[in-house]
Amino acid sequence: MIIEGKQERFAGVLLHPTSLPGVSGIGDMGYPAREFIDFLAGAKQSLWQICPLGPTGYGDSPYSALSAFAGNPLLISLELLMEDGLMDHSVLERFEQCPDYYVDYGFVIPTKVSILRDMGAIFMERASESLINERNQFCADEADWLEDYTLFITIKNQCGGSEWTAWEPDLVARKPEALDRARKENAEAIEVEKTIQFLFFRQWRDIKAQANARGIHIIGDVPIFLAHDSADVWANQELFFMDETGRPTVIAGVPPDYFSDTGQRWGNPIYRWPRMAQDGYAWWVQRIRAMLDKVDVIRLDHFRGFEAYWEVPAAEETAINGRWVKGPGAPLFKAFHEALGHVPLIAEDLGLITAKVHALRKELGMPGMKVLQFAFGEDPHNLYLPHNAVTDCVVYTGTHDNDTTLGWYQKLPDKTADHVRRYLWSDGKTIHIDLLRAAWMSSACMAIAPMQDILGLDSDGRMNAPGAPGGNWQWRMTWDQLHAAQESALGYMTELYGRALRPEEDDGEMEARFNPDLAADE
Repeated sequence: MIIEGKQERFAGVLLHPTSLPGVSGIGDMGYPAREFIDFLAGAKQSLWQICPLGPTGYGDSPYSALSAFAGNPLLISLELLMEDGLMDHSVLERFEQCPDYYVDYGFVIPTKVSILRDMGAIFMERASESLINERNQFCADEADWLEDYTLFITIKNQCGGSEWTAWEPDLVARKPEALDRARKENAEAIEVEKTIQFLFFRQWRDIKAQANARGIHIIGDVPIFLAHDSADVWANQELFFMDETGRPTVIAGVPPDYFSDTGQRWGNPIYRWPRMAQDGYAWWVQRIRAMLDKVDVIRLDHFRGFEAYWEVPAAEETAINGRWVKGPGAPLFKAFHEALGHVPLIAEDLGLITAKVHALRKELGMPGMKVLQFAFGEDPHNLYLPHNAVTDCVVYTGTHDNDTTLGWYQKLPDKTADHVRRYLWSDGKTIHIDLLRAAWMSSACMAIAPMQDILGLDSDGRMNAPGAPGGNWQWRMTWDQLHAAQESALGYMTELYGRALRPEEDDGEMEARFNPDLAADE
């Protein structure tokens, strides 16, 4: 079993922390995160799935982070910093005009980062001795990645946010004398960035501990590829196919398919897998070890790339003229096991997957993914339909890349919508509940729904529309969208289908559904 223990069937909710309510214009790791854990426990959920927690770059996507190891400063709770005596309550006045239902990154990023850096500059003056000692121990323990990241982000800030390939050549090439000079000239700013990272990890580890204490496992994502403009690529250039200026010679993507006649040109640099194999995939082992400090279960994004990936010459404008290249395969995962023991992994195996990819997943004992929004269209043999779900899979109503269930249903062609209703034995009025029920009653070992589906939101609640030029990653929930009836109904359904965190006697409200009107009637 992917999660060791007696329980064999699990249920959970997908909600990235940026989507939580909060007082600084974006969800954070403060009291709303704790209230959300209370909701999960009350609804008998045992899983909380999140997106990557790294600091985001252009486009605000957590899947294009500036570091595979660092935390996103925007998630730091200012309220908790106030309790530690590190800042005054007045800073919250700057966020009073922020909307509750979406993140205005254009305002939140400069405002919150400025507040955090001001706080970091006086941290040693205001922090207690024990907090300072804790911070210094963190810096020593995490030095392997922290030194490179804090130097990277400091230089990047000095250069107006430009990509590292635009820095002075000696810094691009990481010549020791240039790095030493940069560290000395920016010593104070680097220490501030270290403090910010310490506070992020201090708060997140507390969140994880509180979730685990309630029996809730956190699922986190590891994208297979890294953003080129990241501390990891800059610090480990020898591990990627790049020229002497630091620019990729080949990049990742996917070939032409029914979604795109020209394929997808992602632009991520590609690993020199044979070079990584020489030291037992040490960098990847370090990455997975660091992830297991943040989460309990790891979902590997684009799992098929570990078997074979689509390599595109960097000079190509589209992904048409690429080729399939063998990935590291099972030896990479053997290295994880030898270094870390049992690593709970989920394979994101969506799309056109070959027999070899399925064979690798099964050889490694990983559950794959089934998304119910991909299931309908009359074919009873569609592998995403609930009756075709196998035990070793995680079934989703939708993911962060999908429309909400209600928004998806409203846009379906009439014929497909009719199939959905007939299959679910539904009149379509509560389609988000009916699809969730189909997921929960399936044979899959895990069933997960985005929070938007539990709230019954339409397309206004969509988190990400791949390929859209803007407006992604902004959605936030508000507490007035969540009602006691929803928690009760989700808990009842979870218990009914054997996925409950803590089965209890029926409390007489077993007919409660995800209907705000019920809560109003109570």
